[in-house]
Amino acid sequence: MRMKHAARVAGWVTAGAGLGVGALAGYTAWTLNSARRPWPPYTFTPFEIGLPTEDVTFTADDGVEIAGWWLDDPQADTVVICCHGHRGNKADMLGIGPGLHRKGHSVLLFDFRGNGESGDGPQSLAHHEQRDLSAALDYVRRRRPDARIAVVAFSMGASTAILTAAADQRIEALVLDSPFATMSDVIAANYRRYRLPSEPLLPVADLVNRLRYGYRFAQVRPLEMIAALGPRPILLLHGTADRVIPYEHAVQLAEAATSGTVELVTFEGVDHCGGYFADRPAYIDRVADFLDRSLDAGRVLPGE
Repeated sequence: MRMKHAARVAGWVTAGAGLGVGALAGYTAWTLNSARRPWPPYTFTPFEIGLPTEDVTFTADDGVEIAGWWLDDPQADTVVICCHGHRGNKADMLGIGPGLHRKGHSVLLFDFRGNGESGDGPQSLAHHEQRDLSAALDYVRRRRPDARIAVVAFSMGASTAILTAAADQRIEALVLDSPFATMSDVIAANYRRYRLPSEPLLPVADLVNRLRYGYRFAQVRPLEMIAALGPRPILLLHGTADRVIPYEHAVQLAEAATSGTVELVTFEGVDHCGGYFADRPAYIDRVADFLDRSLDAGRVLPGE
């Protein structure tokens, strides 16, 4: 009887553990991919910064409508597209975007699908969002056919920019703040952050993600694509105290890039995407200087 009881208890424990793993894996996939808009839906707008801004919309190739703000400089021959991070929105870019507009660039801020004012659609962590950045590039090219285009992007948006630029030469320079190197590694890092075992959680979450949302973690590996960006210049920014995407991701990306194309800037003791907030004017100046050097390098001046 005691042996049977012990076996029954062991079975319950095993079943409970299995259910727990399944629940956590399902929650991981849901967190990565489901649409969740904050309530109440109040955000800052260009009204707060006192700049004339045009509301714009454009459509991704799978039909999702993307909302943006266009900060125009008629004299500029460059356009900077700003990309927010996971669960963010274009209002998050109201620091760097207007800062670069004041430095002489036209700027496009937009919401990735399922965020801000953009429409709902299949969401992910830098997989489906590539469609949105591609649509933003199409919009800029229609509006400014001869402009040189750079992307300034943060976190998931930065990883999306790497993956998009690998297949799209229209992006001529990239500023990447706190991108992840691989989707699997950043998810595993966040399991560890909450003292959860990445095994067996990670493979189960990957399976749930593939079955429910149609793509595998292995399809989102900026580390394997960043070399394709060369010889285009890249400014890579990352804090050493990043708890969301560990600093090691920046080191891996810099090492994997084409030699000589990456400038790696380290913010000591700074958490995720905190470089801007550590010194706002210095951050804007650094990015603007990089863009001026990068985009001026290929510019043909009158009479040349």
